Amino acid sequence: MTTAKTLLVRPICPEDKQLLREGFERLSRRSRYQRFLAPQERLSERELRYFSEVDHHDHEALLAIDPDTSRGLGVARYVRSKTDPGVAELAVAVVDDWQGQGVGSRLVGALADRARAEAITSFTALVFADNELMLKLLRDLGQVRVVHSEQGTVELRVDLPETGFGHVRRLLGAIARGEIIPFGRGAGHSIDSVG
Repeated sequence: MTTAKTLLVRPICPEDKQLLREGFERLSRRSRYQRFLAPQERLSERELRYFSEVDHHDHEALLAIDPDTSRGLGVARYVRSKTDPGVAELAVAVVDDWQGQGVGSRLVGALADRARAEAITSFTALVFADNELMLKLLRDLGQVRVVHSEQGTVELRVDLPETGFGHVRRLLGAIARGEIIPFGRGAGHSIDSVG
């Protein structure tokens, strides 16, 4: 039985390499495969630099941290398209024991806010067609369109809502699906946020 917690969401920084490494080790093989679309046993030093040393404009990454343990719970990032500056590719990873608890929704909502501030109007994502968690995250964000489909993967595009209404809709949808338990309604992880 777990108690309600507050989730800290903040921009990633170069000093977070160890948190990323530890979070990656807490991902199951399946979660790693779904995130990287290939088997991935470890993160190289080069990958750790790429994932943590971002410019917070064309490449943004937000980290979710459990403030009680200081452990990383998930990361969401976008990388702006070189050919269409209003579009960015989205990637999300949440440690297995926190999947389905609203961490990904909170990260994607905060990342969408950052993207809008940087004049990004759409996210794309390349995912396995059976990756229900990621598909649900994208559907909660807005209208999802299939851009391309090939050998079990789909490239999707979702236009970001112009205002914060999308965040309220995502939050209400997550509560309705039981992914987030409002504070005071029993045991479970609560995805209230600070930061």
